Amino acid sequence: MCIRQTFGNMLIDQLKSVFSQFAHRSEFESFKELASGHINDTYLIKTSEKPFFVLQRINHGVFKNVPGLINNKVSVSLHIQKKMGHLSQEELSRRAISFVPTNDGAYYFKDEDGNFWNVMVFIAESFTHLTVQDEEIAYEGGKLFGEFLNLASDFDASLLMDVIPNFHNMAFRYSQFEDSLKLASEERLERAKEYIQIVQDSKEEMHILQKLKDSGEIKLRVTHNDTKISNALFDKNNKGMCVIDTDTVMPGIVHYDFGDAIRTICNTAAEDESNLDLVSFNLDYYKAYVKGFLEEMEGDLSPIELKYLPLGAKTMIFIMALRFLTDFLSNDIYYKTAYPEHNLDRSKNQFKLIQSLTEQFDEM
Repeated sequence: MCIRQTFGNMLIDQLKSVFSQFAHRSEFESFKELASGHINDTYLIKTSEKPFFVLQRINHGVFKNVPGLINNKVSVSLHIQKKMGHLSQEELSRRAISFVPTNDGAYYFKDEDGNFWNVMVFIAESFTHLTVQDEEIAYEGGKLFGEFLNLASDFDASLLMDVIPNFHNMAFRYSQFEDSLKLASEERLERAKEYIQIVQDSKEEMHILQKLKDSGEIKLRVTHNDTKISNALFDKNNKGMCVIDTDTVMPGIVHYDFGDAIRTICNTAAEDESNLDLVSFNLDYYKAYVKGFLEEMEGDLSPIELKYLPLGAKTMIFIMALRFLTDFLSNDIYYKTAYPEHNLDRSKNQFKLIQSLTEQFDEM
């Protein structure tokens, strides 16, 4: 008990000290750890007066260039705020992330242990959804992520760094897969052989978007790259408010964000559900998301971007199936697993989702 209390006091002292480095003019009162993320440490800082703040320690083990990452997300947020300049200050603070500079004018503080910290204004009376339970949430999610892409569409994506190089690069993911085949045990190769064959048979189709991107036929944009529904804030009436968690903002193509949102919104089961009978592609949620997305984006999409949106959904599901399979064949070196076939089950799940999607592809 004494050890826990001592650690708690040390953490409070650390958070107070770091928080004091930022130009917020507020007095620290208490904190609450926000445990929704898997990479960074994030704390709600309650102050003597509102607004409250979110203090975040960026994991510099995962993200190798934290100053570049912070520059990406601050630059894009300032751009979006400028585009929303017609809103009142109160409304703007609820519709876009506001970063607080340090007392020296930078947007991050580096402590003596080499940790990087940043501060955002907390958006009060907001809610998140871990999963989509009805078409209204899918529709509002589509509008919100579409609006984010639309507002950032005139930002020069070449000014942003690649936070995670080759993150959605299909050629790179296939190269990792082929390396894993050379190193995998005979037992794992046998257990995964059906899905290895699917990957090999799908190679040409799954490189279509990559080739269009590399050739410049599909333009490079500012993309969010983590468009799961839990990265959208909603108000009490389930209306979309703000896109959050912009650590992975970097150059990409619209199909990355569209496809990843569809992947997480339209699966009727959890990502690691091993009973494949429960896994299917929810076409109603897809239609609702597309409706909201195109209300915000249709005028900004080229004909070729619009044409390949459904393939974007299929491709982003496939790339996750491929990554899970590759990790299984590599003896589970990347994703945390709870049992020996966890990554294989995740991969099977995504391949079943692709099968269900494919059966409805014409309607999509």
